[in-house]
Amino acid sequence: MATVAEQFIEVLRQAGVERIYGVVGDSLNPVVDAVRKSGHVEWVHVRNEEAGAFAAAAEAQVTGRLAACAGSCGPGNTHLIQGLYDAHRSGAPVLALASHIPSTQIGTGFFQETHPGRLFVDCSHFCETISTPEQMPRVLRTAVQQAIGLGGVSVLVLPGDVASMSTAHATGRHDFLTRTGTVVPPADQVAGLAEALNRAEKVMLFCGAGTRHAREEVMGLAGRTLAPVGHALRGKEWIQYDNPYDVGMSGLLGYGACYDAMREADLVVLAGTDFPYDDFLPGARTVQIDHDPARLGRRTPLELAVHGDVGATIRAVLPHVTQKTDRRQLDRMLARHLKALENVVEAYTHDIEHHRPIHPEYVANLMDELAADDAVFTVDTGMCNVWAARYLSPNGRRRIIGSFVHGSMANALPHAIGAQFTDRGRQVVSLSGDGGLGMLLGELLTVRLHDLPVKTVVFNNSSLGMVKLEMLVDGLPDFGTDHAPVDYAAIAAAAGIGSLRVEDPANVREALTTAFATPGPFLLDVVTDPDVLAMPPRITTGQVKGFALAAGKIVLTGGVGRMVDMAKANLRSIPRP
Repeated sequence: MATVAEQFIEVLRQAGVERIYGVVGDSLNPVVDAVRKSGHVEWVHVRNEEAGAFAAAAEAQVTGRLAACAGSCGPGNTHLIQGLYDAHRSGAPVLALASHIPSTQIGTGFFQETHPGRLFVDCSHFCETISTPEQMPRVLRTAVQQAIGLGGVSVLVLPGDVASMSTAHATGRHDFLTRTGTVVPPADQVAGLAEALNRAEKVMLFCGAGTRHAREEVMGLAGRTLAPVGHALRGKEWIQYDNPYDVGMSGLLGYGACYDAMREADLVVLAGTDFPYDDFLPGARTVQIDHDPARLGRRTPLELAVHGDVGATIRAVLPHVTQKTDRRQLDRMLARHLKALENVVEAYTHDIEHHRPIHPEYVANLMDELAADDAVFTVDTGMCNVWAARYLSPNGRRRIIGSFVHGSMANALPHAIGAQFTDRGRQVVSLSGDGGLGMLLGELLTVRLHDLPVKTVVFNNSSLGMVKLEMLVDGLPDFGTDHAPVDYAAIAAAAGIGSLRVEDPANVREALTTAFATPGPFLLDVVTDPDVLAMPPRITTGQVKGFALAAGKIVLTGGVGRMVDMAKANLRSIPRP
C-alpha cells in the first residue's frame, strides 16, 4: 500500500516530471523519501527555495513541459514566492509543493505556521490543500492539468502527516493533456481584420512572445502589407533574426525605428503581445490578436479585437489581404533603423580597447559573437536586460530567458541551473549583474554540487546600475546604489569553480573564449563601467530625461553587431530610382 507522498511522486512521473528542485526538511521529508524510493524522479538540492522555483520556471520554458519545485513548511515554502510569480507571469507550467505543518496543529499558532493556501493564490491558477488521503491522486492531477492547460503555476499544500498516511486505493494510470489546441478566430473577426489591413496605407506589425510558433506567418503578412515589423522584448528571439522587415524593439530598453514606425502607421497590429508600457503604444488605430481574450484591449483602445492564435489568425486572413505595392514607408523605417544602429555601434566601439572600466556593451557584443549557436542565455533584471535586449542575436535556435514580466532580481543564475539540467551538453550562459548574483550567491554552490557546466558572466560594476540611472534621470542624487568592490572570481574559486577576473578590455575576448571552452562550471568576473548609461555617448540630457519619464520614447537607441549587418542587408533590397 502506497503513501500519499509516494502517490504524489508517481503522478508527477506520469505527468513527465523528471526532477524536483527544493531544500529538504521536516514536513517535506516524506516526499523526499518517496523521491529516493522512486528511482524515476530526481531531487535537486538548491540553497534557497526561491532559486528552486526560478530553476523550475526556466526548465519549463526550455522544454515546454511541466516542471516542479517544493518547499517545507513555513519559511521553506514562503521562499518559493518570487520564483513562482516569475513562472506564473511567464506562462511556465510549474507544479509547486508547499509542505505544511501537521494537520492537527493548523490554526493553533504552531511552530513555523503560515497560511500557504492564502499566500500563493495570487501567483497560481490553482492552489488547494490535500487534507485526506482520499483526495489523491485526483486533486494533484487537477493541479497538473491546470498548470499545463492554462500555462502557469499550480500549488498543492500538503501537511507532513498527511503525506505519510497510507492510501486505500491504487494510483492507476492517467492520460494528461500535454499540448493545448489551436485557437481559431471567428469568421467575422477574420473579415474585419482583412478589411482593416486592406484599408490602411501604412501597416505596422508589433510582435510578442505569442509569435513563437508563427514566425513564417508573420513574415508572410509583412510581405503582403509591406509592413515594418517591431517586437517587444519577449518577442525578440522569435521575430528579430533574418527579418527583412525588422525595425527593432520598443519600450524602455528599445532600439532602432520601432517606435517611429508604430507612431507613423495607419494601422498597428499587436500580434501575440501583452506589452505593458502604454506610453509607447499609439492609443488608436490598433488591432490586437491574442489567444487569451483577457489580454485584448487592456493596454490600449482597439479598433478590432481578434481572439485567436497568431499563426492561425494570419493563415485565415492572408488569402483575403490585397498585396500592397507602395513600400516608401517601409524603406524609410529600414533606413532610420540602420542609422540608429550604426550611431550606437560607433559610440560604443571607438577606442574600446583602452577604456577602463570595461564597456559592458563590448562584453555583451563579444559574448554574442563567441557563444554557441544554440546557447541558452539567462538574463538578470536590470542593466543585463539592456545588454541582452540590444546585443544578443537570436537565430531560431538560441533561447533568451529572464524575469521579463515579473522583473525579479537574482533570477539569472537559478534560471541557468534549470536550463542546464534539461541538457548538460547545451551551452548555458548566465548574464549576471553583481547585484543579482550577490542576492542568491549560494546558488554557485548548487552549480558546483551538481557539476553543472553553467558559464556565469558577471557584469561587475559595484552598483545597482539600473536603479542608479532611474534616480539620476529623475533628478535625485543616487543613494544606496553603490557598494564596495567584490572579487567574485575569488569566491567562485573558493567554491571549486573555475574562474577568471578581467579588468583590461584587451583580455575580454580571450577570457570569454576560455570560459566557454572550459568543461564544467566557470565564472568570468568582468569589471565594468558603472556610469556607462548615466552619461551615454551621443545622447542629450533631454533624451536621458525622456528615457526616465517615458516621454522621449526610444531615445537610447541600441542594437549592435550582427543586427547592423542585417539592417544593411535589408536596405540593399530597396529599389533605387
